[in-house]
Amino acid sequence: MLTNYREEGGVVEGARSRGLIPIAWLKSDPVAKESTDEFSKRMIEKDGVQGVGGFSICYGFIQDVVKQREGLAIVSNRTPDVQGVIRLLDRPGETHALSNAAYGDRSWPKVVNGERWTQKAIEESLAAGESRDQLVQRLLGVLSTDTMPRKKDNEGWDMYLSQLRHSVFVPALGRDHLDDHNMPTSEIGDEVKHKAADATNGCYGTQKSIVMLVDKAGKVFYLERTFYNRDAKPIEKGQGDRMFEFQIENW
Repeated sequence: MLTNYREEGGVVEGARSRGLIPIAWLKSDPVAKESTDEFSKRMIEKDGVQGVGGFSICYGFIQDVVKQREGLAIVSNRTPDVQGVIRLLDRPGETHALSNAAYGDRSWPKVVNGERWTQKAIEESLAAGESRDQLVQRLLGVLSTDTMPRKKDNEGWDMYLSQLRHSVFVPALGRDHLDDHNMPTSEIGDEVKHKAADATNGCYGTQKSIVMLVDKAGKVFYLERTFYNRDAKPIEKGQGDRMFEFQIENW
């Protein structure tokens, strides 16, 4: 998974698309059996992570997590060398959150709360002997928790956007919402208002929530919940859900 974040100091000139980075991982030659460490070395030392806008990519083989081997890795455009690669989930019982900031930035309440609430949901589900579907509902509850402070009358829009770090779920800020919040006239504001009629082009907020579960036999359950249609209209809870189950090959 890839998350982006805004670097201090403005736009990176001549930047390559950060979207190429997860594609590079997904297109790795399976015959070569490139390990998580080998990929990070290739990305940092050969392909390079500089000249790309702020990003973090969390990647790896789920087999390494379940079988307690290498776990997952996090590489960002700030990773100086292969020794600086962050490793996660190489032992049981770990819970981690990654948002739109560098990994380890604990100044984001949504990161701290997200970790705590997720761990609690799992522990309570296990204690109650719940089914998979009941656990999924608990996790969706975490993902839908809205603690976003509402904009104050005298609060500038740029200042208000900094509040995004507070809430796991960000309520939609579409055209009507932006007008209600008295968003000041500006080049950026007008652009957002113009595009906000289409959820894929500008209605800002949480568009989807995803829960993925993998058992020790390599069976994957994936649920994707969509909150708004292409006209930025709310979808009735559950009506936009998509579910998939599959077996990981070469387990």
